[in-house]
Amino acid sequence: MKIFQWILIALIFLSPYKANAIRDTNSYDGNIFPIYAGNGAIVPPKTTLKDSLKNKRVSILFFYLDDSSDSKAMAPVISGLDLIWRENIDIIALTTDELQNEEQSDLPNEPNFYWNGLIPQTIILDSNGQVQFDSNGMVDFGELNKIISQSTGLESDNNASFSVEAFNEYNSTISKKKETKNN
Repeated sequence: MKIFQWILIALIFLSPYKANAIRDTNSYDGNIFPIYAGNGAIVPPKTTLKDSLKNKRVSILFFYLDDSSDSKAMAPVISGLDLIWRENIDIIALTTDELQNEEQSDLPNEPNFYWNGLIPQTIILDSNGQVQFDSNGMVDFGELNKIISQSTGLESDNNASFSVEAFNEYNSTISKKKETKNN
């Protein structure tokens, strides 16, 4: 039995298969939120779009694929919004794998009503279900923060500048810099 254990250990350490996660490629590395944003709590979503609209909450729809470099780059932005606005908005991050073979819905309480077929796509719906923002690709964190502030009616730090900064090869963080006003 001991020989079998040693052989197994040797195979694990000498295996030609390595675990690589590369943010800048369209490779599948696993779920992008825990790997690249350090926040696995975003997926699966805590609520549905239908419930979010019914409860009159501001909703962020984020359509992504785990094997998209652009989606990987947006994961820290969405995670940052979750950290700042968690109690006041619903973030509904959905991989588009399930949506790709479905017809577009005619019901505004269904996510595929809003998906335009491109990823990543970020949509902000106000508490009345009206689209306040809809964009594909990389989106500026500060712009999203401002739209959420307007949509919720809650104050945002208007004198702050936000940026997404990588702190290691895999993870990023949102940093807040105070801007000074020249008098």
